[in-house]
Amino acid sequence: MSRSGLLMDMYDAMLATLGPSEWWPGETPFEIAIGAILTQNTNWKNVEKALDNLKSAGVLEAEPLHDLPVPKLSELIRPAGYYNVKARRIHNFLEFLKVEAEFDLLSLKDRNLAELRPKILGINGIGPETGDCILLYALDFPTFVVDAYTARIVGRHGLAWEDVDYHGLQAVFMDALPEDVALYNEYHALIVRVGANWCRKKAGLCESCPLQPFLEQ
Repeated sequence: MSRSGLLMDMYDAMLATLGPSEWWPGETPFEIAIGAILTQNTNWKNVEKALDNLKSAGVLEAEPLHDLPVPKLSELIRPAGYYNVKARRIHNFLEFLKVEAEFDLLSLKDRNLAELRPKILGINGIGPETGDCILLYALDFPTFVVDAYTARIVGRHGLAWEDVDYHGLQAVFMDALPEDVALYNEYHALIVRVGANWCRKKAGLCESCPLQPFLEQ
């Protein structure tokens, strides 16, 4: 079976078992982008608490959030952990948004992905995973998000070499799958769900995993 066929069969198996993921949670593209920064090294429940604080303070929009003093921002996002670091990263992102788009996040949709992605990855504190989350989930660009769950699943199914880097892992999917924003969105979400519930770091629950039929391939 071709790599493309195998990856699509794995996708279909996960979707049939789990159903649609409806990712990424957020009422606006801007909220999704901020959530992508806040979710670094924490769980989504903590991110929701931080986002609720920003909403309650009336600052979950680009310009008001940019104008908020960083120490105050840190306090509001405290539930998300690493709040001083994340506050600086959010401010760096907002400064980029001010310079590049006059705070209009959606205007970035008119840019070329090949031009925009390096600029977003050039923001201090925005790594490839966070940057691609913003590009895919907030701006609907066709870039595949990979993470530790992806690396674990791909490794256990023999689809990539050990210690593959981010861009090599991303290429496993983008070279084989059709360029489709909705597919990239749902595929990554399904991988996270399978990784969290079955393909665990120390001992995978392989027998009941939706991807169990593919282990011998």
